[in-house]
Amino acid sequence: MPGTEKFTFRFYFSTLNQVLEKPKKFFSTLPQESGFKKPLAFLSVSSLFFAVACTVSGMCQNPFLTGSIFLINAIGMVFISAGIGYMAMTMIMERNVTFTRFFSIYAFSAGVTLLASWIPFFIWLTEPWKWWLIGTGLTKACGFSWKQACLVIGVSIVILVLFFKSLIPVIFYVRSLYLDFNSF
Repeated sequence: MPGTEKFTFRFYFSTLNQVLEKPKKFFSTLPQESGFKKPLAFLSVSSLFFAVACTVSGMCQNPFLTGSIFLINAIGMVFISAGIGYMAMTMIMERNVTFTRFFSIYAFSAGVTLLASWIPFFIWLTEPWKWWLIGTGLTKACGFSWKQACLVIGVSIVILVLFFKSLIPVIFYVRSLYLDFNSF
């Protein structure tokens, strides 16, 4: 995966094929400085497919709004989880891994699994698969041991769950304000 080429659909399908067939080899050959462009473009294409598939299969009343929310959520969650994972890594270990390299592992892993995540109940397969791919990426591209990778992933998942669990009261409060406003 040369770092100087621009993003093309040929690159997208080649990367998809490599991650699906031989993820260990793919992450082992990940360039030291891949930058944000290719991983973000790969993630964006997969997220767009995910958003369209979710919207079409859900037969939503407002497909553009719903699709936009799915798209923003798919891309945003990768940034959030990569950021939390990076913070966990810097607090737990003394590693010199750039955020762009860390993000690229998360983006390629999530980009592959998003292609099947829109199917109902596949979340039970794709989420563990995504985290396994991230663990593989951390071990092969960053030189972590499996124990270190599992620690970073475990801490990340706990923080994500606690973060979203703490948002539930806020969401219900905002929702009640919305319902109260619309009842007039």
